[in-house]
Amino acid sequence: MKIRLASDLQTDSIVDGPGIRTVIWTQGCGHACPGCHNPGTHAFNGGVEVDVEEVKKALDEVEGQNGVTFSGGDPVYQIEPVIELAKYVKTKNLNVWLYSGFTYEEILNLPKGKELLATIDCLVDGKFDIKTRSLDLVFRGSENQRVIDTKESLKKNEVVIIEKYMKKKDNTPLYQKKEDIFV
Repeated sequence: MKIRLASDLQTDSIVDGPGIRTVIWTQGCGHACPGCHNPGTHAFNGGVEVDVEEVKKALDEVEGQNGVTFSGGDPVYQIEPVIELAKYVKTKNLNVWLYSGFTYEEILNLPKGKELLATIDCLVDGKFDIKTRSLDLVFRGSENQRVIDTKESLKKNEVVIIEKYMKKKDNTPLYQKKEDIFV
């Protein structure tokens, strides 16, 4: 099975989910969100097509990571190879995040959508909306996007938001926070 990637695996990311993560940048996106920070990943014939087994081998060489994040482009456009890779990542006891312009509900209604959601731990869903863009958001670019616990959502048959990632960052420097001042 093949997957089209926008670039090599990116290791040691601290902005694409909690902890230290490897990011798999998929190629191809039909959303064309104004202001997208990855416009080079939109063309469906861009990037490079590789065998999923090659990606697995590359993942085997990565050390010191807490999880893997699928981003892009939109990984949902390549749902079958993403499912295969996500299942492989889970065998390595790593958590899996996925960013998509599709909503949870839209993915759930796709062929293999429920299987994808069952394979990942967290979905950051929704198209990027430049009107609600904020640099103070945690792991998302615009306020309309949701950070969803997919396992709990499937279990409860309703969207379960991970509230701690929906709050805005507290950008107060540590030395200005009262609790961080040692007397």
